[in-house]
Amino acid sequence: MSESASPPRRAIDKLRDTARELFYRDGIRAVGVDEIVAQAGVTKPTLYRSFGSKDELTVAVLRQSEAGFWARFDASVAEHPGDPRAQLLAFFAGLAERSTKEDYRGCALTNAAVEYPDRDHPARIVSEAHKRDLRERLRGKAAEMGAVDPAALGDALTLLVEGVYVSSQLFGPGGPSGAVGVAAAALIDAYLPRAS
Repeated sequence: MSESASPPRRAIDKLRDTARELFYRDGIRAVGVDEIVAQAGVTKPTLYRSFGSKDELTVAVLRQSEAGFWARFDASVAEHPGDPRAQLLAFFAGLAERSTKEDYRGCALTNAAVEYPDRDHPARIVSEAHKRDLRERLRGKAAEMGAVDPAALGDALTLLVEGVYVSSQLFGPGGPSGAVGVAAAALIDAYLPRAS
């Protein structure tokens, strides 16, 4: 193998990456196992040996999406040590940028929660846990900023995030999601104590 040639991807990675792309573009329920294995270039027994079921593959894909979300959130925090307002505004600026791209389809975890109303479905369980974590992190950042009502600000910011995920799919590029940074700044400032 030459130095420039990359090693072959493992079947498990091919399956997860292919499923992630298809689920995000078309929806989880709309994509069958046959389509996933055909696109990944592996066999159906390989999928079932690797994941056990489509639901297990779905959970793996959602966990991967969740890891990507927290990596972006944490990068925004790391950019502005000790400044929770700037941390959140950096996060919302990145969200605004991503949400105005042509192929943006919102949050994979939000989409999964909408597709699976049964609260006992594994995809719904992963999605709800992630959203609870996000809500708590936003409430925590609001408390760090000294918000008058950190719980209310955290919840309002959670609604703003989820609004971006849905409105970006309705309006596409040029829609209101591109202005989420300005909205987040105004919302945050409304909850901060006024200087006397």
